[in-house]
Parts: sequence; structure tokens; C-alpha cells
Amino acid sequence: MSLDQNTLAQAAERLEEAERTRVACRQFSLDHPDMTIDDAYAIQHVWMQLKLRKGRTVKGHKIGLTSKAMQRAVNIGEPDYGTLLDDMFYRDGAVIPSERFLQLKIEAELAFVLARPLSGPDCTLFDVLDATAYVTPALEILDARIQRVDPETKRMRNVFDTISDNAANAALVLGGRPFKPALVDADMRRIGAIVSRNGEVEETGLAAGVLNHPGYGVAWLANRLHRFGVTLQPGQVILAGSFIRPIEVGKGDTVVADFGEFGTVSCHFG
Repeated sequence: MSLDQNTLAQAAERLEEAERTRVACRQFSLDHPDMTIDDAYAIQHVWMQLKLRKGRTVKGHKIGLTSKAMQRAVNIGEPDYGTLLDDMFYRDGAVIPSERFLQLKIEAELAFVLARPLSGPDCTLFDVLDATAYVTPALEILDARIQRVDPETKRMRNVFDTISDNAANAALVLGGRPFKPALVDADMRRIGAIVSRNGEVEETGLAAGVLNHPGYGVAWLANRLHRFGVTLQPGQVILAGSFIRPIEVGKGDTVVADFGEFGTVSCHFG
């Protein structure tokens, strides 16, 4: 890493302040052009530890950048990940206060809820399916506590900024019909979502867009976190990665994701 502990702590405080005031902070990659992916995850970790000291609890993890196209677009060779905290969860059909967020976007994906611990270094798709209590449709709500575009240079934030910013995660909605992987007659890769905003279809996609099977993302995460001594725990929710492009949303918008035989999941931004 190129950043010292004091710099990491300052970056975490900047993220916390941006979230509290709803004013995005300057891109870290502009202030620290030599920062690495390890620096980015270190900032994320220090920020999450700050939240835990303030009373939050870890309820799961998210996986992002699961498509090759997205990885190439941001010049990274693997997915990224973030942490799901207890105050990020909303019920299906919830009215979500838009003033809580800065720059809202939303994605559709599948969430894995674990029945047993899952750890690396050699976790496989079959281990994931065996350890999963059930899978359910989900909406992931994205936000940007770091400026997406620098107002002075017009430079777009890069993947190190996004990873620092808890991989852009802000909240999630679980809904639809929960199912056990072993009881799905169809190939899970072929589960699709039709996502509408205010009654108009915005995006569609198949679960195969997530590393050819969303369970591969969960296995990747278990293996990636093993190097830090972290095990995915029973009851944790793992967002396996979106199979649509992010949709911009704002106050007054209603989003519905139709997963066919697996039901719908929706929310309204009030």
C-alpha cells in the first residue's frame, strides 16, 4: 500500500462526512494518484470499522463489476466487493427516503442467503450451492459519496474511488420468491429480470451475465476474503452482482424488477 494509516483514517472520515451532509467529496485518486487497489480496500475497511464503532452491524457483502465488459471499462481484472450493514436493508415495496442519498442508481440481481459458513481458499460453485439456504431477487441501491466527475478537471472517478466508497453500495431491497438452489428446475443462469422505472422498461438481463453463474461470484468472494481471515457467515446476505446496467433514479420514481416465475421486487423513492 502507498497510503499510511493517518491518510486512511482521514479518507474514511471524508466518506462519513459526505454521507452525512450529502455533499460528495473529492476523488481520492486525484489527491493520491499512486494509490493502489489495496489502498482502496483499506479505505473501505477503515470506513466500515468506523461505522461498526458507531453501532452498525455487518449483515452481508456485495459483489460488483462481475461482467467482463464492466471490468474492461474500468481497467480491472476481477470483480470488486463491499459490505452490507444492518441499516441498508429495505423490505419489498418500501418507500425509500431519497434525501438519504446523494447520486442514486439501482441494479437488479440475485441475493444468496447462507445457511452454513463459507470460506476459501478453494471455495467452488458447488460449495456455494451446498451452503446456501435460499436465493431471492434483489435490487441494489447504488450511491456515490465521492464525486463521479471532478468539477475542475472533468475527470471521471476511477475504480479505486469506487472501491473506497464501499464499492458504491448504499442499500438493498429483497423480494420476489425465495428458492432453494437444489429445487430450481431451470438453469439458474437463465433467470432473467425486466426492470421498469415508472412503468417503462429500462433494462433487461440474464443471471448468466454474472460470471456465467451468480454462484461463481459468491465463491470468488469467499476465496478473496480468505486472505484476510474472513469467513462468510450463516445468515449473511451476499448480493451476487447485477445483470443489468445501472439505472439512474430519483425522488418520485418507482422501480419494479420482474423476475418471471421468481416474482417481483420493487421500491419507491419518496
